[in-house]
Amino acid sequence: MRSVPTWTLVSSGCAPVFLVMGWLLAATLQGHPYDPAAQTISVLAAPGNSGSWVMTAAFVALGCCHLLTAWGLRPAATAGRMALAAGGVSALAVAVFPAPSSGGSLSHGSVAAVGFAVLAAWPVLAARAGAAVPWALRPFPSLGATAVMAAGATWFLIELHLHGAAGVAERAVTTLQSVWPFVVVVSCLRGSLRDGCPG
Repeated sequence: MRSVPTWTLVSSGCAPVFLVMGWLLAATLQGHPYDPAAQTISVLAAPGNSGSWVMTAAFVALGCCHLLTAWGLRPAATAGRMALAAGGVSALAVAVFPAPSSGGSLSHGSVAAVGFAVLAAWPVLAARAGAAVPWALRPFPSLGATAVMAAGATWFLIELHLHGAAGVAERAVTTLQSVWPFVVVVSCLRGSLRDGCPG
C-alpha cells in the first residue's frame, strides 16, 4: 500500500478550519440582517455583502486544500481522488460564480450541486478492498460516509425548498464533507506507521 505524505495532514486539516472560520467571520462582518440558520453560506459571498471577500477567500482556500489532499492521497482509488479533486475545483468555481445578492443563479447553483455530488461520492469511489487497506478507505466505512453525506445533501435540498433551516443543514453537510478527507489521511498515516513505513 502506497504511503501518504505527511503534508496532507496540513492540507486536509486546514480545509474544515478555513470553511468554518470563513463563514463565522463573514457572518460577523455581514451583521444582523444575515440569518445563519435559514440562509446559505453562499449568500455570504454574494457581491456587495460586507463579508463577501472573506467567504470567497474561504472557498478558494477550501478548493486548494481538496486539490492538494487529492494529489497526496495515494492509497485511495484513482476514481475517488479524481472526485475529491473535482470537489476542490467546484469550490473554486463557487468563488468564481458567486450567488447573487437576491434571487437565484443557474451557474452558481450548478457548480454548487456538482460540488455536493462529487464530495458525497468520493469516499465510496476511493474505497479499496484488502487487509492492508487503511480503515477509512475500506468499503464499509467509505459507503457509510457517502450515505451520510448524501442524506445531508438531501436534507439541505428539502430545507431549501421549504424555506426552512437551510443554513443549518448546509453547514452540517459541508462540515462533514470537509472533515472526511482529514479522517482518511489520519487513517492512512496510522496504517503507515503501524507497518513501519511512515509517509
